[in-house]
Amino acid sequence: MADLPQTFVWGAATASFQIEGDRAGRGDTVWDAFAQVPGAVADGTDGDVTCDHIHRYREDVALLRDLGVDAYRFSVAWARVQPTGRGDFSADGLGFYDRLVDELLGAGVEPWVTLYHWDLPLELQLAGGWASRRTVDHFVEYALTVQEALGDRVKRWATHNEPWCAAWLGHGNGVHAPGVRDHALAARVTHHLLLSHGRAVAAMRQQDPDAAYGIVLNLDNVRAADDAAVTRDALPAYDALRNRVWLDPLAGRGYPADALELLHPHLDGAVEPGDLDQVATPTDWLGLNYYNDAVFEAGEGAVPTVELLQPGLELVRQADPGADATAMGWPITPDGFTDVLVRLQEEYAGLGPFVVTENGSAWDDDPTPGPDGVVEDPRRVAYLHAHLEALDEARRRGVDVRGYFAWSLLDNFEWALGLSKRFGLVRVDFDTLERTPKRSYLAYRDAVAARRG
Repeated sequence: MADLPQTFVWGAATASFQIEGDRAGRGDTVWDAFAQVPGAVADGTDGDVTCDHIHRYREDVALLRDLGVDAYRFSVAWARVQPTGRGDFSADGLGFYDRLVDELLGAGVEPWVTLYHWDLPLELQLAGGWASRRTVDHFVEYALTVQEALGDRVKRWATHNEPWCAAWLGHGNGVHAPGVRDHALAARVTHHLLLSHGRAVAAMRQQDPDAAYGIVLNLDNVRAADDAAVTRDALPAYDALRNRVWLDPLAGRGYPADALELLHPHLDGAVEPGDLDQVATPTDWLGLNYYNDAVFEAGEGAVPTVELLQPGLELVRQADPGADATAMGWPITPDGFTDVLVRLQEEYAGLGPFVVTENGSAWDDDPTPGPDGVVEDPRRVAYLHAHLEALDEARRRGVDVRGYFAWSLLDNFEWALGLSKRFGLVRVDFDTLERTPKRSYLAYRDAVAARRG
């Protein structure tokens, strides 16, 4: 077990559209529209109710308090506080987050706020969405208004969560909202998400210079399952668009040459003078979401994978992880977690310190509680312990990582998979909305207590 500083932050995370429900209390989003497309969401569910967190937030904050964590990472639903994404803001919508922040602070839990977790107001999408520079302006206005409402108590802000997903899952092959399949648009969205991040951080820091600002990236350790030449050639292409196209411009290095080559000519005309300086606006921390390594082998398409939507991967496929995989079909690769953190420290130390803002696993849990009222989920417990040990190893190897947030506090709406995949430390019965702690909830509570000494 690594020697952790007293200031190390232990937390749990969620996202607005995945847990809040109460569609009547917000404007429509791209995910509301996407969920109405036949077959778009695997089980045909939507975000209308999910966990009903809007009405049960006090119960959920009590779960956080009893979990013993320091912080709760949640996102604000843009369409709840500004229903159309432009124009008037909703006092009721802002009021919910005001009450949530007060409830958290009363429970001794620090709020970490993410401003954007993929749920773009639908009216903005109809006006061009993230492919339009105008959305950058709207995002900055939204960020400043939320900060004005909550910034007297919230001091940890992330602009975007996993912009790769919004750009490439949403616009590269359309498996996420808004369901677009156009690499040219995905490239433009990539740039505008980064630009909106930099401009928002600069504006928010001017409004509150004492707060800490960051962005959350889902980064992969990429490796080969064979020694084929096409596999070796594909690895840097994947790394370019999954990892370095985000990291390099944030670090002030501009877009990597190989990423530009892969995206040519899609970014032509999108990057205006001064944009990259704004993207590289200094931040105070970088968030890492890690679930598994990306492992490729030669051959086309035998294993379906969202990763293959990117240019440069036409001759490879995702390697079959076999039986040792989560319910998502993802390999279990805690060593890769250490490797990603070490790489960040060695190649991008200027973006640190680093915070693990998501890490977790989905399993098909037996819903029947045991004699002590706890749902047994031994494989999630094993995954959790293996990755906490990998975190310890990264600390031993000199990585300046200062926090860890488990994904997720609650079972929730897992995007295009609907309610069919469960990542929660707490089971949610989606019929009754009853919350039941799992063994992993207790295991995480105990692990946090032990690491605090």
